[in-house]
Amino acid sequence: MQSRLSVKVWGEMACFTRPEMKVERVSYPVMTPSAARGVLEAIYWKPEFEWRVREIRVLKPIRHIALVRNEVKSRIPTRNPQPIFVDEDRTQRYTLALRDVAYIICAKIVLRPHANKDIAAYRDQFRRRVERGDCHFQPYLGCREFSAYFAPPTGDERPIPLNDDLGR
Repeated sequence: MQSRLSVKVWGEMACFTRPEMKVERVSYPVMTPSAARGVLEAIYWKPEFEWRVREIRVLKPIRHIALVRNEVKSRIPTRNPQPIFVDEDRTQRYTLALRDVAYIICAKIVLRPHANKDIAAYRDQFRRRVERGDCHFQPYLGCREFSAYFAPPTGDERPIPLNDDLGR
């Protein structure tokens, strides 16, 4: 049995970084399915099920904003971790992000074999969490500094007419 759910998410800015442009971040024009799954898991996650994103509706026109951000050049090594002194290793990088974004994420819950509850229990818990604004951690839109807000869809939202080929 499957259960379809939807949630409206929005934010002031978003950056869904294209993998071929890691140093100077450039965003995809819309939210990626993995970013949508991350938002859903921030709201409600259990090891007994997984999220399958079925549709992402774009509610606002795609608009870009160019930013300069301070980032750290190096990474902490996994073997023998050493502290990083931010003042010594800081660099400025350009980001081409999205601004004033809103989406409706439509997804379904798929139970894993070890699930011990009916799918309705997980579905209802997700809906209650969305209604109350509860989350395990603050959802974000691509990068952690771009916070996402969420609420149940009202039914009045209309997606923008978007005919671009965005891949599968």
